[in-house]
Amino acid sequence: MKKKTAKIDYKKVLAELYRPSAAEPVIIDVPEMNFIMMDGTIHPGEEVGTSRDFQMVMPVLYGMVYTLKFMLKGKGNIPDSVIMPLEGLWWFESARGDSSDFEISKHNAPWRFTAMIMQPEHITRECFLEAREELKRKKDPQGLERARFEVWKEGLSVQIMHIGPYAEEMPVIKQMHDFAIQQGYELHGKHHEIYMGDPRRTKPEKLKTVLRHPVK
Repeated sequence: MKKKTAKIDYKKVLAELYRPSAAEPVIIDVPEMNFIMMDGTIHPGEEVGTSRDFQMVMPVLYGMVYTLKFMLKGKGNIPDSVIMPLEGLWWFESARGDSSDFEISKHNAPWRFTAMIMQPEHITRECFLEAREELKRKKDPQGLERARFEVWKEGLSVQIMHIGPYAEEMPVIKQMHDFAIQQGYELHGKHHEIYMGDPRRTKPEKLKTVLRHPVK
C-alpha cells in the first residue's frame, strides 16, 4: 500500500511571516513570493464582506486556488500543500500614494483593496493561465479576467499578530506604526492583513490577523 505523503503547510514553513507574536511588533524582511491577486473597491456605505466587489472577488480567487490545486494533484513530483490564508492590501483613494495614515474609521472615501493568496514556488504563470482557462470552461465566474498572477516582494516590514475582532485593530496598528518609527523606520506602501481565522467559524474574540506594513 502506497504511503500517503503529508501536505506541506507553508504557514508552518514560513512561521516568521504567518505566525508572529501578539506580544510586540517585529521588523522582518519579507521575501519574494508568488500570489494570485484581484483588486477591488469598497465604496462609502458598503460593508466589506457584503460589498459588490468583495463578493465578486472571493469566488474567483478561491476558484483559481482550488482549480490549481486539483489540476496539479498527482502530477510528477509536485508536492501537495495546504491552501494558504486570504491576505489583503488596503489603502484609501485619497491617501498620499500610500496608506501610512490608514484608519479603519475613515470610510468617507472609497477603500481600495487587493485580495490575494500566496502560491508555492512550483506554481508558475503558465500554471495560472492554464487554471484560469479551466475555471472559465467549467464555471466562468464574473470577474475572472481580473485575476492575475504576480511575483511580489514586500521587503522590509513591521508586523504583529492581532487577536480579536477586525473592528478592534486600530490600537494594535498604531502600536505597530509607533514601534517602527521609534526604531528609526519610515512607513511606506500599503497596509497588509493576513486572515488566519475564518470569521464564519471563529468567535470574533479569537480571530487571528497578521498586521503588516512596509518600512524603509
